[in-house]
Amino acid sequence: MKKLGKILLAVLIVAVFAGTFMYLFRRSKPAEVQYETLEAGIGTIVRSTIVTGKIQPRDEVNIKPQISGIISELYKEAGQKVKQGEIIAKVKVIPDMNQLSSAQSRVRLAEVNAKQAKTDYEREKQLYDKNLVSADEYEKSYQQLQQANEEYASAKEALEIIRDGVSSSNASGSSTLIRSTISGLILDVPVKVGNSVTMSNTFNDGTTIATVADMDDLIFDGNIDETEVGKLRGGMPVRITIGAIQDFSFDASLEYISPKATENNGANQFEIKASVKVPADVTVRSGYSANAEIVLEEARDVVVLQESAIQFDGEDTYVYLRTDLGDERRYVKTGISDGINIEIKSGLAEGDKVRGAQIADIKKK
Repeated sequence: MKKLGKILLAVLIVAVFAGTFMYLFRRSKPAEVQYETLEAGIGTIVRSTIVTGKIQPRDEVNIKPQISGIISELYKEAGQKVKQGEIIAKVKVIPDMNQLSSAQSRVRLAEVNAKQAKTDYEREKQLYDKNLVSADEYEKSYQQLQQANEEYASAKEALEIIRDGVSSSNASGSSTLIRSTISGLILDVPVKVGNSVTMSNTFNDGTTIATVADMDDLIFDGNIDETEVGKLRGGMPVRITIGAIQDFSFDASLEYISPKATENNGANQFEIKASVKVPADVTVRSGYSANAEIVLEEARDVVVLQESAIQFDGEDTYVYLRTDLGDERRYVKTGISDGINIEIKSGLAEGDKVRGAQIADIKKK
């Protein structure tokens, strides 16, 4: 019995050692690498870029007064349409006291001169009627009377403009009436009744009474990186999407590419503009954030393959073509890529199967 026990113990120890050896041997043996199989096909590759920017009117005009004063009436408000020449507001003039005093003095002096010229003319006329003075002297006195009357009228008109902002002889063209210089939509009226406003001059830009824009003529304004601007040209089609208008996009046409770069967060960017075609039943507001998709390159009906199958050997590119005899290295010439698929210009045909990524790597993902 003791001998049998020893034999069984020896067998057990050998079995343990054998099992351990086989386990370690299997662990040390490299696992067979498996790859997915990809197939080349015919398709279209489009490489595009997305540019962020804003929708804004091509023409946006700030309406400013031609005279300083106080807003006495507002006839329009933001959101209303206005025609060229239509009155937006009225300004009450607060005259400068020095200018007013000077204008009043000029009127008094002109009135005195006009009265004196009239007296002189009447005296000369009496003498002329009696043939006591020449026609030349009579005509001179008449001319002096006309000049004095004209100066008197001019002085009174200047006084009215300084005091009231408008003269009686030109009431329809009053500078106190603020008119729109273009037809369009009023985007903003930043003033209220009672606000002081100033006219534009050398030292002052003047107060904006209203901002008017033609909302039927809109543009997309954005910036594109210098690495992509070289592929742009005028007239390229652009697809515009606006975040504020869900599930809707519309066409535009690239019409401006800035010749000069501007630095933005350390990167050189170029301003671009595209004319936007907005349907009549869609309301687009000035300043909407928008994205513009521009197709930079496009290849239609070409051999395409998943880009993950492409391998690199210096400047050359190749794939592993799957054959009955195993995987064969095949050099290929590639074209444009959309980040997922790539154009194969030569080296592969439709239906060719190539080696892709490792299946183990795919499972890990």
